[in-house]
Amino acid sequence: MNFSYDVIVVGGGHAGCEAAAAAANLGSKTLLITMDMNKVAQMSCNPAVGGIAKGQIVREIDALGGYMGIVTDRTAIQFRMLNRSKGPAMWSPRAQSDRFKFIEAWRNVIDSIPNLYIWQDTVVELLVDKNVVYGVKTSMDVEFNAKCVVLTNGTFLNGLLHIGKTQIKGGRISEPAVTGITEQLVSLGFIADRMKTGTPVRIDGRSVDFSLMTEQPGDDDFRKFSYLDTVERTLKQVSCWTLYTNEESHEILRRGLPDSPLYNGQIKSIGPRYCPSIETKIITFADKLQHQLFLEPEGENTQEYYLNGFSSSLPLHIQLDALKEIPAFKNIQIYRPGYAIEYDFFDPTQLKHTMETKNITNLFFAGQINGTTGYEEAAAQGLMAGINAHINCHGGDAFILGRDEAYIGVLIDDLVTKGVDEPYRMFTSRAEYRILLRQDNADMRLTEKSHQLGLADSYRNNLLREKKIWRDTLIDFFKTYSVKPDQIDNGLVKLGSTPLIHGCKLIDVLMRPQVTIYSLADMLPALKSKIDIFPDKRKEEIIEAAEILIKYNGYIKREQQIADKISRLENITIKDKFDYNSIQSLSIEARQKLTKINPETIAQASRIPGISPSDINILLVLLGR
Repeated sequence: MNFSYDVIVVGGGHAGCEAAAAAANLGSKTLLITMDMNKVAQMSCNPAVGGIAKGQIVREIDALGGYMGIVTDRTAIQFRMLNRSKGPAMWSPRAQSDRFKFIEAWRNVIDSIPNLYIWQDTVVELLVDKNVVYGVKTSMDVEFNAKCVVLTNGTFLNGLLHIGKTQIKGGRISEPAVTGITEQLVSLGFIADRMKTGTPVRIDGRSVDFSLMTEQPGDDDFRKFSYLDTVERTLKQVSCWTLYTNEESHEILRRGLPDSPLYNGQIKSIGPRYCPSIETKIITFADKLQHQLFLEPEGENTQEYYLNGFSSSLPLHIQLDALKEIPAFKNIQIYRPGYAIEYDFFDPTQLKHTMETKNITNLFFAGQINGTTGYEEAAAQGLMAGINAHINCHGGDAFILGRDEAYIGVLIDDLVTKGVDEPYRMFTSRAEYRILLRQDNADMRLTEKSHQLGLADSYRNNLLREKKIWRDTLIDFFKTYSVKPDQIDNGLVKLGSTPLIHGCKLIDVLMRPQVTIYSLADMLPALKSKIDIFPDKRKEEIIEAAEILIKYNGYIKREQQIADKISRLENITIKDKFDYNSIQSLSIEARQKLTKINPETIAQASRIPGISPSDINILLVLLGR
């Protein structure tokens, strides 16, 4: 066996799989080391991908040539587009996946990629010489050499599980924790801390009364995650279910609080504020008599269900007794209780935008090791780390996405510039340019960049070019085609829209909120024949892309102008140009934070918490600006 590689990826979760696949597809000889090769890309928490802002990230991963979108589509048992009542900047795709088929699909991906190899083992030590990593050592006492190492350890670094007063060392239930890595990195100058997350009870569906819950079916339309026309959703579609807690269940939960690790001092680390445990909900929202829960299927055929909204680390008997007070769960049987987990992470301000650490050359971090939470955030970091690890091995310009180019760019810039004080989760509100960063146009924003890099293949890039031609042809038709009142007035009235007074261009009619391209096609044979020539598999996608650009053109142009103005500051580089501690005109806080972060540009400096506009002006004056 050859023990030398270009890139070694440690950890086979969502970050590790994307990192390994990207590096190998770009041409690096890559080794993925995972504790259990039968659990790659395990969905440790809920069996779902996407959601608000997260769905945008998945589409960006797909546009860049990653695999999360492809695997999700192939294993989806429900697909929904969230926020459809709002504008397209807020539309967010989300899918339930078959947890077991998800792992199988990812394993098939890994096994099919040339240059990508798997080793089942636990990494216990990094091989470092003069602040340059050159490999890893495993629990089997095997040493692997590499030009670059990517750490994607998830919740396994000194992981500790909590179920009431019971504590179990582990990275997931029934899986051992990893020791030694944190301690070594701290000895090399890294700053580490602890975070907490949790997961709910898993329920046997045979013990549930579904007649006492509300069914939540998925969408039945063309939408999916991947832009590839060769990827489809083929599994049986399954419903989710909604129900509510009640005051009786709350009373039992309150009785268990003295034994709750969150409230008796057993857990001291910070948990996710936006995804609170059920015990946190009944305290923070004490006036609420009920909290909504979502019962989500774990697979196409299994009886296992995930109870979203009931994350808990309370003792087993408290969790069970509280659930039995909910009518639908009167006779409940469970597979395992919910639990909390504490784990080590590293301050992400110790990273460059490439995901390479500042302390150790050629060492990359991705995923929860950086203080993030969520499969999507982890996968995005892994993809970017894998790309840049390959570049470090073989040369080339660093691959970095701006805040106006991708949610992935927002995610990474937030991490390395602001750091984290709680598990970081992506929200649409974190992005300044939400209208530019829509889920529908991720391919338009990113595929060509990835193709130039060598990751997105020619087939994907050709699909993009064809889509762009069809879309623009349709937009041009709307701009040039004139319509008269007698052609469409009857149709407009049926839609609740005002009849035309005189003729106009068709684009002016489409700007009306009640009108869509499809409704106009029913009125105008010329338009119908125009869209009928589009390829069947992509027709609806092309029409939606054209309609969004037409209806929101003014907003898109205005936001692009703002982004262009801000980008000027992104072009003013300041890295290593100042001894900030010697600039007495800067505030003490600014000197400390600028020294710690050592920002690449003026724009990045302006986003550091505690840096004021006057501090930025001082730097611009010193630069002669």
